[in-house]
Amino acid sequence: MINMVEKNTILIKYYQDNKSYRQISRETGLHRETVKKYIEDHFKGGKSKDDSCLSEALLQSPSYKLGIRKSPVLTARIKQLIDNHISDNAAKRLNRQGKQVKKKIDIYENLQELGHNISYSTVCNYVRFKENQSKESFIKQLYSPGDICEFDWGEVKIYHQGTLQKYNMAVYTMAYSNHRFAKLFTRQDTLSFSQSMIDYFTFIKGVPTTMVFDNMRVAVAKFVGRNEKEPTKALLELSNYYNFKYRFCNVRKGNEKGHVEKSVDYIRRKAFSHKDKFDSLDQANEYLQQKCESLNSKPQQLKPQHTADTLFKEESPKLYTFASPYVCFEAEVSKADKYSTITYKQNRYSVPDYLVGKMLNLRIFAQKIDIYFNKEYVCTHNRSYKLQSWTMNIEHYLNTLTRKPGALHGSVAFNQLQQEVKDIYTEFFISEPKSFIELLQYCKDNLIDLSEIDKAVNRLRKVSLKSINKDSILVSISKSEESSKNTIKQETLQSEDARCIEKYSQDNLRELSLIMS
Repeated sequence: MINMVEKNTILIKYYQDNKSYRQISRETGLHRETVKKYIEDHFKGGKSKDDSCLSEALLQSPSYKLGIRKSPVLTARIKQLIDNHISDNAAKRLNRQGKQVKKKIDIYENLQELGHNISYSTVCNYVRFKENQSKESFIKQLYSPGDICEFDWGEVKIYHQGTLQKYNMAVYTMAYSNHRFAKLFTRQDTLSFSQSMIDYFTFIKGVPTTMVFDNMRVAVAKFVGRNEKEPTKALLELSNYYNFKYRFCNVRKGNEKGHVEKSVDYIRRKAFSHKDKFDSLDQANEYLQQKCESLNSKPQQLKPQHTADTLFKEESPKLYTFASPYVCFEAEVSKADKYSTITYKQNRYSVPDYLVGKMLNLRIFAQKIDIYFNKEYVCTHNRSYKLQSWTMNIEHYLNTLTRKPGALHGSVAFNQLQQEVKDIYTEFFISEPKSFIELLQYCKDNLIDLSEIDKAVNRLRKVSLKSINKDSILVSISKSEESSKNTIKQETLQSEDARCIEKYSQDNLRELSLIMS
């Protein structure tokens, strides 16, 4: 093989120096047949010895005749078997079985099982050749500020109170600015879908012109014909209230909303690859929001002089503004049973014990349940997605426990109290449950959080351990309340004094200005 310099040397010596094949061979050290080959190759096209032909020849790299060798083992029968596997994979992808397609190694092992002696590299080369025969072409898009916003779900696995759980992350991405928003939900149901959109529009304080979705069940009710899709009732309600248009991707065409497809993986990796342990879903969402704000403030790869936040400022004036957020919930009716609980989807939630046997109205949100009796608000519970769980508030049972104090220790409501309060009961009230119930009743009547009991006990421990009982705890709580009220009153008086001094000074300045004039 010769290189470009040697080939050009042969042509220059022949064209310009008019040397023979033998002379060029002797001076360059190349075989005479090699010299003859490159000179005769040039004349095969009918070219002459003028300068233009020489310039063209000098720009061409040396060429070699490579024989096209056929693989002796890649027979027509084996090609047919591999083609069948490739067609089977295509059918599985259309049938939404993309995670069950056969890889090259699976095809190779199947051929080995059938007794065909073929190498793995031969199978890979043929499969690669067949799959690359027809590649899809994509069209680069231009986006206007505030026009397109894309939505998608993504799965996230994090530790919640020491247990690994799967959550669903709703992700929104503006196509123009790449501004991202994400929030975790327990399920991908209609309420979570609607609530995520309400939270997003509230966060950005506006609504984009068009929302883009894939063919998820919470957005598409059914297919009409080959390409038309009928939206769900929830999507129609949100579209009418927030005045946005919607568009669906074609089946298995995630590239049609490529911004959010990449955002799901990007946010999930940046947020939860370093930290995945949280005490509550609210804490995880707060952390996720901080991460999104951090990502939105970083320079973009294709626009290093801009961040998502700076570009989103161009979009904000283009967004549709709304008066108040949409309220999305499901209405249910349930009867309070003998345990003073209502049941929703096999999970029980406590209500005040005077409502036993009454019919109650429920408002089911994605993350909470509001309970009403005769159109009056009763209480709220965080929604449980477990199976046959009990969510209890001990304050709902204080009237009953006053009559049945012995039932306190083994009750489910007591078991769900915060651990610090349960420890106080075990240490100081194990033989006086009625006093403990009266302490809880006092906190309920005076709208005092139960954490104040723990704070009061800690203050009493510093004075004397023997004097800790119901009365001493109540005295400590009362003093703490009076102290906080006095602090607030003192701050109020100081602010009033400051206003009086300011008014007096302004009056004096006004009189001085009149005298000087």
